[in-house]
Amino acid sequence: MTDTVLLIDDDLPFLSVMQRRLELKGGYQVQTFTSGKAALNATSEHTVHAIILDMMLGNESGLDAITQLKHRFAPTHFIMLTGYASIATTVEAMKRGATDYISKPVTLNELLARLKGIESETQEAVKPMTPGQIEWEYIQRALHDNQGNVSKTARELGMHRRTLQRKLSKRSPH
Repeated sequence: MTDTVLLIDDDLPFLSVMQRRLELKGGYQVQTFTSGKAALNATSEHTVHAIILDMMLGNESGLDAITQLKHRFAPTHFIMLTGYASIATTVEAMKRGATDYISKPVTLNELLARLKGIESETQEAVKPMTPGQIEWEYIQRALHDNQGNVSKTARELGMHRRTLQRKLSKRSPH
């Protein structure tokens, strides 16, 4: 029996390519969805081996869907995939039930290793964080502590609200 993977991402080209690769190279049966709500409404006769969920799904946060998806499908692996990684969102995803957290871009081999529960040999050694990464993490933690309130976070950090908004609109430093 082929293991089923639910792939949830609003990036249609990514969904198409990753579905094809996971089916061909990984041997998985992949069901794709563009939102957590669509996945929850799906009827699945198969046991779900893994859910791969993007954190940013248009106007929807993948974090908000973790608990319901985990309860509905009870996957062995629940991988949060994001282009906006931070320690605060990693901790929040794990608290809600994710078993893994991967920053985009991700290679197929890395994803397959995580799905099989194997520590990948290609994982980078831990490097010290850059000043930009440290600032990003500090801002994300303050924003999380203030329940996403940008004005309150800016006051707490001692910066103008527009300055904080500019910093948040940039991608996270790698």
